[in-house]
Amino acid sequence: MRTPRHRSVARPRRSALLTVLTTVVLVYSLVPLAWLLINATKTQEDLFSSFGLWFGDSFSLWDNVVTTLTYDDGVFVRWFGNTVLYVVVGAGGATFLAILGGYALAKFDFPGKRGVFAVVIGAVAVPGTALAVPTFLMFSQLGLTNTPWAVIIPSLISPFGLYLMWTFAAEAVPGELLEAARIDGAGEFRTFFRVSLPLLAPGIVTVLLFTMVATWNNYFLPLIMLRDSSWYPLTLGLNAWNAQAATAGGEAIFNLVITGSLLTILPLVAAFLLLQRYWQSGLAAGSVKE
Repeated sequence: MRTPRHRSVARPRRSALLTVLTTVVLVYSLVPLAWLLINATKTQEDLFSSFGLWFGDSFSLWDNVVTTLTYDDGVFVRWFGNTVLYVVVGAGGATFLAILGGYALAKFDFPGKRGVFAVVIGAVAVPGTALAVPTFLMFSQLGLTNTPWAVIIPSLISPFGLYLMWTFAAEAVPGELLEAARIDGAGEFRTFFRVSLPLLAPGIVTVLLFTMVATWNNYFLPLIMLRDSSWYPLTLGLNAWNAQAATAGGEAIFNLVITGSLLTILPLVAAFLLLQRYWQSGLAAGSVKE
């Protein structure tokens, strides 16, 4: 008697179209990074006399890095410190508030919960640029423009992070576990920090990465809020360097702009690589129903 053949689930059939599309997306993503890395090794003259995706006559990466860090009395280091400040306080605070709010919305019942859900969903759909001008007018009345608080306070609100933590906490923290902790005499704060918080680690890292990238790459809000260049983040500072060539008597420093851009993305790349496994598990949470 012939044994029936069963299709293997462990080795799914390959799709040629999916492979081609994935390759196109990979090339589209890596070519700009390769261009940035290659051109960061060139001098100002080599940028205009050599092919964009190949090295110039001299390898000047180290000289470009040193010049970038010391140009204009080391203002790039100041901009880097400002960006770290905005990320640590703004993105860190947004993550903390998203954890508390998402956990409370997922595990506690209170009047108006459905209304809060509608407000959060609506806030996710509103782009940040649409709120920039009203935020500027409000902060101008409060006298907070041209200060770090004008960038930090709006960064503390992350509707998407709140929604993500809400959905993650609803699946990651079993209600039975919370009831067992309460029966054992644990208070709500102890239950949250000792029982729930470790289970929320993948979601926390995911929200932290999203808020960190959003704050690190924030451009439009600091553009309208800040006039003093000493409080610029890296995005605004590099744009100011790039615009120097178009000003009367300005010095073209495109090699420093490119090198500064490379130095700007390195912390983000390092963060994603170090937290990759937590980020991936956070994105996959809730995708499998038991």
